[in-house]
Amino acid sequence: MRYCPITYDEINQNEKYAKRGLKLLSPKLTKLLDIDFTAKELQNEALARADKMSIQGVQPKLSAVLDVGNNCFKLVDKGGLYILKPQSALYEQAPENEDLSMRMAKIVGIEVPLHGLVYSKDESLTYFIKRFDRGPRKQKFAMEDFAQLAGFDRETKYRYSMEKLAYLIEQYATFPAIEKAELLLRVLFNFLIGNEDMHLKNYALITRNGKTALAPAFDFINSTIAIKHPKEEIALTLNGKKRNLRRTDFIDYYAFEILKLNQLVVNDKLVLIENAKNAWLSLIDKSFLSGILKQKYYKILEDRFKILGLSF
Repeated sequence: MRYCPITYDEINQNEKYAKRGLKLLSPKLTKLLDIDFTAKELQNEALARADKMSIQGVQPKLSAVLDVGNNCFKLVDKGGLYILKPQSALYEQAPENEDLSMRMAKIVGIEVPLHGLVYSKDESLTYFIKRFDRGPRKQKFAMEDFAQLAGFDRETKYRYSMEKLAYLIEQYATFPAIEKAELLLRVLFNFLIGNEDMHLKNYALITRNGKTALAPAFDFINSTIAIKHPKEEIALTLNGKKRNLRRTDFIDYYAFEILKLNQLVVNDKLVLIENAKNAWLSLIDKSFLSGILKQKYYKILEDRFKILGLSF
């Protein structure tokens, strides 16, 4: 079975993308050419352009625009509306992993930007995500990550707690109660998928149409299967811990005591997760991960569902 890397729709053996996937990028797009670089060349390009770009991080990143006239993504130093993440020398199949994780987030109701995978000339896959801090007329939305809000930086982005995230939301969000419920969903989701790298810079608030709320999801990835010998389950301490977390830490302590959510709201989020399980498993099956990584992803989900006391 062959699937479109933008939509996961089934496609013919002689196709690379589904028509629906191309139309998501642009109504005028009839085909999408391979990126004219190999994975290694893209890594080198990311390294060479790093000091010219505002987007940084451990994974190699590039800024790009969609050149509809030439049916391709074009690398740029400024004004890019897309971020490209090629294969990483450090993390096996990171693009395929992040794309799958973001699709799973959307299924459970988390807002995610347009994203997908695109082939390079060596048949490797590169992850793309459309910038969500830009509007349709290129207006810029005000956005600050939680490190900026807390007065921290890249060097200190892990020196914080989940408890303090609630304070930042109370201080800056337009409707704190709504955003704290959304925060709980994201925290539970990232624990379930094995994302132990949700540090301060991976949370952000964005202001659109006069409302300040949690920004669409980004950098959601199963880091537990991407790194060797993970030692933690969460990036920021929760109840003083980063590992051996239990349902009581997430629900009794964080949801009720810290976020002060009511039983109805918490139950709603847990039901959303349980109802998403079968669709998640189907996505893992269709994903572009290797068979071994699919099994690892599945096993982490199974184990974490049990920790949270959810049926699997």
